[in-house]
Amino acid sequence: MPKLIFFDIDGTLWDDHMQIPDSTVETIRLLRENGHKTFLCSGRARGNIRSERLLSLGFDGIVAACGNHVEMDGNILYEKIIAPELTEKVVNLLQDCRMPVVMEGPDYHWIDENGFEDDPYVEYLFREMGETAIPLCGYTKDIRINKFSADVLPHTDYKRIKEVLEPDFDFIEHDGTVIEVVPKGTSKATGIAWLCQYLGVPVADTYGVGDSVNDLDMLQFVGHGIAMGNGTDVAKKAAEYVTADIHEDGVYRAMQHYGLI
Repeated sequence: MPKLIFFDIDGTLWDDHMQIPDSTVETIRLLRENGHKTFLCSGRARGNIRSERLLSLGFDGIVAACGNHVEMDGNILYEKIIAPELTEKVVNLLQDCRMPVVMEGPDYHWIDENGFEDDPYVEYLFREMGETAIPLCGYTKDIRINKFSADVLPHTDYKRIKEVLEPDFDFIEHDGTVIEVVPKGTSKATGIAWLCQYLGVPVADTYGVGDSVNDLDMLQFVGHGIAMGNGTDVAKKAAEYVTADIHEDGVYRAMQHYGLI
C-alpha cells in the first residue's frame, strides 16, 4: 500500500539559506517512483510557499498553516480561515499591546513595518512575496488569514495577549521571543488526520519528518515520526527515529531506514 510522507520545510528540506541538498531532491523522486505520496507540511501559510525550487520537486500536495490549509494536485481540499471579527480583535489587541505581527493567509500576508526593523525573516517576506506582502496599517476587511506569527519584545504585554486570545487560539512558543498562533485545536497533526480520512489511508501508513517545536504534534501523531539530526532536542525526543543532519543526507537516510526507497 502506498505510504504518505510529510516533510517540514525549514530545517528539513532546506537550510537557513534555502539550499536543498541533492540527496533530498533524489529522495522525493525515488519516493514518488515507488508509488508513495509526498507532501509539504509546514507552519508557513500557503501564501508563503511559492519557491519554484521547492515546488518543482514534485510533491503531491501541501499541508500549510499548521494544518489549516490542505491541498492536493493543485486543488484546495480544506481551508480554515479566521473569522473577520476575530481577526479584527487580534489586530487591535496586538497593536495595543505592542506586539509586531505577520498575519498569514493563503494568498497574502499583512506585515507590521514597525517592530521588525532588521528582522531577516520579515525582509525575506517582503523580498520573496512582492505585492502579496502588504504593510499592516490596522485592520481592514480584506485581511483573510489562517494564522499569525509575532515577536515578543521587551515592552510587549504578552500576558494580556495570552489571557485574551487563549480561548480561541493555541500558542506555539519557539524560543521565548517568537510565537506562532493558530486556531484552537489545530496543528500539523489535524491537517494530516483530515487528509488521511479523505484518502482512506491508515495513520499507521504515514511518516512525518521535522526539526522543531511546531513539528511535535506531527511527529507524535503519524505512524512514524522522524526528527532531523539538526533538529531541536524536543523534536528528537518526540520522534520514533532521529536521522542525520540536513547536509549529511538526513532525509535520504531516513527514507532508506524505513525501506521506502
